[in-house]
Amino acid sequence: MARIIAVANQKGGVGKTTTCINLAASLAATRRKVLLVDFDPQGNATMGSGVMKMNVPHTTYDVLMGEVNIKQAIISAPELDYHILPTNTDLTAAEVALLQMPDRQARLRTVLKEVVNDYQYILIDCPPSLNMLTLNALVAAQSVMIPMQCEYYALEGLSALLETVNRIKETVNPELKVEGLLRTMFDPRNNLANDVSGQLIMHFPEKVYRTVIPRNVRLAEAPSHGMPVIKYDKTSRGALAYLALAGELLRKHENTTLIGATRA
Repeated sequence: MARIIAVANQKGGVGKTTTCINLAASLAATRRKVLLVDFDPQGNATMGSGVMKMNVPHTTYDVLMGEVNIKQAIISAPELDYHILPTNTDLTAAEVALLQMPDRQARLRTVLKEVVNDYQYILIDCPPSLNMLTLNALVAAQSVMIPMQCEYYALEGLSALLETVNRIKETVNPELKVEGLLRTMFDPRNNLANDVSGQLIMHFPEKVYRTVIPRNVRLAEAPSHGMPVIKYDKTSRGALAYLALAGELLRKHENTTLIGATRA
């Protein structure tokens, strides 16, 4: 059964979509079966994976509205090692449409049940806001990964997101937890970045990933070529960082599984 991880931050420009694409590719490189769900109406994860968002026959919106089965919408592009559920601006209409549905908060969880046994990881790229789509993603997920830049306003945004996660855990998804805090676009020469990083480690010692995603030109260039950075330049610092993140994630989950099995 897949581990479902929502990648979320209500602040835009923090490397959320970049993390989804490159973590999916890095996990796939370790021979894990991965599905990337593009749940942001901008469709950047779709385009960054080399899929033309306006040319796909079916999208996340069609699946949410029950117009097609999720397996009909999932794309397995030959140049990708992971599968993607694509989206485009049509998903914007889902905000209003979901309000009319009795299961509006759990619609994504319901449709993912059909493929949860087909993958080892399902990553959900959330929109940069705490809206109905993000709520659906957090209800569907077992955990949330939070990419964030080490800057002053990031801490304030983190507090708001953590409050939302706790409310969802207390009401509709008791399994939900924080998977981890990922420091992105990190420049060690920046004193403020180092200060904020230190605060994160002090307040969330068990949640901050050891892996740090650096500012990297090749990482920034890769989306314009429609491919993950490990396909674009596998020796770049960005590629190596996301491979390290995938390794850290796998070790954490495998250790948890072993501990659970031992206790059982």
